[in-house]
Amino acid sequence: MSWHAFSFGPHFDPENLRFGALVACNEERLTAGAGFDEHPHRDTEIVTWVVEGELTHRDSAGHQTTVRPGDLQRLSSAGGVRHVERNDGAGPLCFVQMWLTPQETGGEPSYEVVRGIADGTPYAVPSAGALLHVRRLADGERTAVPDARRAYVHVVRGAVQLGDARLEPGDAARITDGEGLELRGLAAAECLVWEMGPEPVYG
Repeated sequence: MSWHAFSFGPHFDPENLRFGALVACNEERLTAGAGFDEHPHRDTEIVTWVVEGELTHRDSAGHQTTVRPGDLQRLSSAGGVRHVERNDGAGPLCFVQMWLTPQETGGEPSYEVVRGIADGTPYAVPSAGALLHVRRLADGERTAVPDARRAYVHVVRGAVQLGDARLEPGDAARITDGEGLELRGLAAAECLVWEMGPEPVYG
């Protein structure tokens, strides 16, 4: 089962193609043994956050890994790569996958996994001019929304208050010029927060 925040696949919405460098934010749920067979990507930065379960990744560059909750995976498809994503575990799998457009096309694919990324530690995707912040908030705890040209907040678990809006799991906010905005935890929450600059010219 999949939920898409942007125009994706056969569903084309010309008014919802991208937000800055971000062109997809998909929440995927796979039962044990299910998955996506080998398929190609090109000129896309693919960042994956596992919410529950274990994600098995294999690609045509020879990488094979298991990604678990708290790990961040990035596949730069560059000039072209093929990969497989499966739930080879015994339980359900849920992950959020985000695609960003690099500012330059082509090149060699690359891959990495950051194990147990710490709260608040920014993860840079320099080719797309973006930073990802993982924020975990206790009830009542506050954190500033990045003072950037664009910020994108996706709630993974729990609930947060953003201005007058209450955001729950699966909810997202697209923010422009959000100086002074805060996220406040309403229950133990985990959020993915993208910080992006001015609209670049993409090749």
